[in-house]
Amino acid sequence: MLGPNGAGKTTFINILVGLVRKSGGTARVFGHDVEDDYRQTRDAIGLAPQEFNVDRFFPIREVLEHKAGYHGVPANEAADRADEVLKQVGIYDKRDTRFDWLSGGMKRRFLLARALITDPDLLILDEPTAGVDVQLRRDLWDLVTDLNEQGKTILLTTHYIEEAERLCDEVAILDSGQVRTVATPAELKDRGTDRIVVELRSPPATLPDLLSDDDRVEAVELDGHQLTVTARNGGLVAPNLVRELDRADIEIVDLEITRTSLEEIFVELTSSDETGNDIDSDDEATGDTGEGDDTDQPREEQQVAPDGGQR
Repeated sequence: MLGPNGAGKTTFINILVGLVRKSGGTARVFGHDVEDDYRQTRDAIGLAPQEFNVDRFFPIREVLEHKAGYHGVPANEAADRADEVLKQVGIYDKRDTRFDWLSGGMKRRFLLARALITDPDLLILDEPTAGVDVQLRRDLWDLVTDLNEQGKTILLTTHYIEEAERLCDEVAILDSGQVRTVATPAELKDRGTDRIVVELRSPPATLPDLLSDDDRVEAVELDGHQLTVTARNGGLVAPNLVRELDRADIEIVDLEITRTSLEEIFVELTSSDETGNDIDSDDEATGDTGEGDDTDQPREEQQVAPDGGQR
C-alpha cells in the first residue's frame, strides 16, 4: 500500500486490527468481518507497527513469550516459538537483551519477530524501513521477500517507491483516505506514456507520416537528428516505428526507450486532493496507539477514519 504521509495508511491498518472503528462500509480479513468477528480477525494478523510500542522492562525473548501467551499459545510452545522467530529475523544472540538496549535496526527486526510469534496468516508491516539506513533497508527487504516466498501473505505500507516496486505483487495507491487504484507495478507503469528517442543518420527534410494509425502514439517530433515518439506501451510501438523508418529509407543510428516510472504514476495520482479534505498525518488520524498491538477488544474512543474513505 503506497501513499504520501497522511494518506490514511495507518488508519486503514488500525481498522483491520480493531484499534479504530470505521466510519462506514465493510472490512474483512480472510472472510471475517473486522468488528463482528474481531477475535478471529485479530488472531489471523501479525502487526509490526511504525512506533516502538514494546514493553521495555523484560528481555525481548520474554516479551515474545508474553505476546504468544496473549493469543493462547502454551508456555513451552511459546518459548520454542520465540527462539524460532528470533533466529528467523537474525537477533537470536540478543534474546536476553532489553528492547531499549537494541540498536535501531535490531528494534525493527524485533517488531517483525513479534508480529511473527503467533504464526499469523496475514503479516502487516507499517512502514517497516522508515528511518533506517540503506543497508538495513535492503536486509529487511530480503527478509520480507523470504517470508513471502515461504507462503506468508504480507500487507506492507510505504512511501518509498523503490520499496513498493521491488517487494509488491500488487500496489494500492492511497491518497486522502481514498484508494486511487490497485494494480501490479508493471500495469501501473503501462498506464503512463513512454518516450522513444531515435537518433537518425540523415534526417529527412520532411518527416513522413509515421505511426498515424497507432492509437497508442500521442506525439511524433523531429528536432535535428533526433526523432522523439511519445506513446503508451513504448516497447510495443518501437518495432513498428523501426519498420516504418526502414521502409522510408531513413537510417537509424541509435534508439532508446524511456519508460514511465512508478514514481511518475504515483505523483500523477496523488498530486490533487479530489476529496477536498486535508489529512495532516497518519498519527493525527489515528491517535496514539501506545501498547495497542496486544489489545483484546476494539477501542471505541479512538477517532474514526476520515469520512468518505474507500476501504
